[in-house]
Amino acid sequence: MFSPYTPRVEIETIRNFSIIAHIDHGKSTLADRLLLRCGAITDREFREQFLDDMDLEREMGITIKANRASLTYEYPGPKHGVVGPPPGTYHLNLIDTPGHVDFHYEVSRALAACEGVLLLVDATQGIEAQTLANAYKAIEAGLRIIPVVNKIDLPSARAEDIAIEIEQVLSLPAEEAIFASAKVGTGIEDILYAIVERIPSPKGDSENPLKALIYDAKVDSHRGVVCHMRIMDGQVKKGDKIRLMAAGRTYQVSDVGVFTPKITSRPELTAGQVGYLFAGIKTIHDVNIGDTITQENRPCDAALQGYRPPQQMVFCDFYPGPGTTSAELREAMEALWLNDSSFNFQPAASAALGVGFRCGFLGLLHMKIIQERLERESDVDIVQTAPTVGFEIVYKDGVTRIIESPADLPPMEQLEEVREPYVRCEIITPARYIGAVMSLSEDRRGAHKRTEYLSPERVVLTYEFPLAEVIYDFFDRLKSVTSGYATMDYELIGFRPDDLVKLNILVNGTPVDALSVIVHRSRADYRGRKLIARLKKEIDRHLFEIPIQAAIGNKIIARETIKPVRKDVTAKCYGGDVTRKRKLLEKQKEGKKRMKNVGSVNIPQSAFMSVLDTSED
Repeated sequence: MFSPYTPRVEIETIRNFSIIAHIDHGKSTLADRLLLRCGAITDREFREQFLDDMDLEREMGITIKANRASLTYEYPGPKHGVVGPPPGTYHLNLIDTPGHVDFHYEVSRALAACEGVLLLVDATQGIEAQTLANAYKAIEAGLRIIPVVNKIDLPSARAEDIAIEIEQVLSLPAEEAIFASAKVGTGIEDILYAIVERIPSPKGDSENPLKALIYDAKVDSHRGVVCHMRIMDGQVKKGDKIRLMAAGRTYQVSDVGVFTPKITSRPELTAGQVGYLFAGIKTIHDVNIGDTITQENRPCDAALQGYRPPQQMVFCDFYPGPGTTSAELREAMEALWLNDSSFNFQPAASAALGVGFRCGFLGLLHMKIIQERLERESDVDIVQTAPTVGFEIVYKDGVTRIIESPADLPPMEQLEEVREPYVRCEIITPARYIGAVMSLSEDRRGAHKRTEYLSPERVVLTYEFPLAEVIYDFFDRLKSVTSGYATMDYELIGFRPDDLVKLNILVNGTPVDALSVIVHRSRADYRGRKLIARLKKEIDRHLFEIPIQAAIGNKIIARETIKPVRKDVTAKCYGGDVTRKRKLLEKQKEGKKRMKNVGSVNIPQSAFMSVLDTSED
C-alpha cells in the first residue's frame, strides 16, 4: 500500500525506455539484470526471464507479451566533469518488448509510450534482421537510441567490430556503444548512467487536462480490466471520473499505480508516468488499445493518434477435437481473447469437421502460441486446419473483398482477378551463401530488389515474395541452406494480381474444404500430385476403398487410392465347391460398396497439416 505522504514524481526525473533486439540476443536477461540492480527484485527472487511470466515464454525462450516495470535509480551525477542531469532519485519505466517478427504490433505499441530505447546487439552475431526492423521503428518514432553490445563475456565476442558495424549501418557512433554482459552483470552501471543522461525526460504538464494513452490491457479475474497507460498530460487519482474517448464510456477510477514489477498502488499518476488504472471496467470489449483517457468534467481538446489495429496475416480453422464441444471451444477462445485481442475468430462450419471457428493471426508463431495456450489454459482438444493467407478478389462488376479461406473463393468465371498478399523481405546472410539464398528465393517466386553489404562477410538481400510462399517453411529452409546463419524479417506491402486457382481435394468423392488451397496455376499440377501422395500416407486404411483426388474446377488432375483392409472370408472353406467361395467374395464386395456410400473417412490432424509441406520429399 502507499503512504498518503508519497511525494509527487517530478517529470524531469522520469525516463521511459524499451529494450529492442533480435530474438535471442539477451533482451529478457538484461531486463532481469536491471530489475535486480535497481532493487525491484531480490537475489532470492531473481530468476531467468522474470518479466516473461507466461510458462510458454520460459519454455520457448522468447517474449510474447510486452511487459513493464517501474524502477528507481540513485544517480550519483555525471562522471569526469561531464555536463549532465543533477544527481538524485530517477524513475525509470522499462517496457520489455518481444523480438520475434510475428509480434511487430506489440513492439510498436511499446515504443509509443517511450522517449528512448536500448538497442541490444549480440557481440558474437552482430546486426540481424529484427535488429534492423526494430531500429528503423525507433528512428521513425523519433526516439533516442542507445546501442548496447551484449554477451561480451563469450570467447567468440567481437565487441569493437560490432560497434563499428552498428555505426556503418545505423549511423550510431561506435564510441557511444556500451559493452555489456547481461548474464554476468558487466556494464549494467554504464547502461543505467546512459539511460539517465542520454534519454530525454518526457514532455507534458501535470496542470493540463488529463490525456493518457492506453497501450495495453488485461483482465483481472477479481477487479475487471486493468488498463496499462502512459500519461501525456494532466494527472489521475482514485475517485476521478474518467472518459474513454473512442469508446465514449465514463467510469470512476478505483485504483491507480505502477508496476514494480508487481502491481503497486500510488496516490496519483502525473504527466510522463507509465502505470495502470482500474475503473470497474467489466470486459475488454469496452477498451480499445490506443484509446485516450481524459477526465469527464475537464476533457482534453483532442484524442491521441492511437494505433492502427493489428493486421491478421494468417488464417486457419479450429474445430473441437475428441472430448471437446463447440460451446467449450468458444468459451476457451473468448477467455483467451480477453488477454490477447490481436487474434480474432468467427463461427465456421465444415461438412467433414462440424462446427468450429475461423481464426486470424499475426503469423505462424502467433498461431502456434494461441493453440498451445488454448490447450493448456482451458484444457480443450483442437483439430486445426492448414493455415492460409487472405486473398483479395475483384468481381467482374468491380466489387472488391477479402477472403480468408480457399472455401470462400467463388467460381473463377465470376471474378475479374484474384490478388495475393506480397511482403518485402530482408535476409541477412554470410556472403558465401548468397547463391543458395537466391536459388531458394527464386524457387519461392521471389523478386530480387537489391543487395547491400554490411561488411565484407555479411550481406542484406531484399526480396519481394508472395506471403503464401514465406509463412510456412521458408525460414526453416533458409536456415538449412545457410547452415543456420541467416536471419530474416518481412513486412506486408500490399496485394498483387496473379494467375491463381483453387486446388480442391476430394476424399471418397467429397470435397474437403479444410484441405483446399489456392496456388499459382503453373504449380497446381505439381502441388496436387504431391499433396494427395502425402494424404495417402497420412489417412489410415478403412474397410472400404478410398479414392483421393485433386481437382481444379471440374477437372481431375491427380488421383491416389487407399486400398481397403480386407478380411479373409473364405478362410473357413476347406476345399469343396468353388462357387461357395465366390458367393462369399461377392457378398463381401457388395457390403464394401454399401459401406463406401454411407461410411465416413476419419482424417487425422497430420493430414490437414500436410497441405503445408512444400518440400521435395
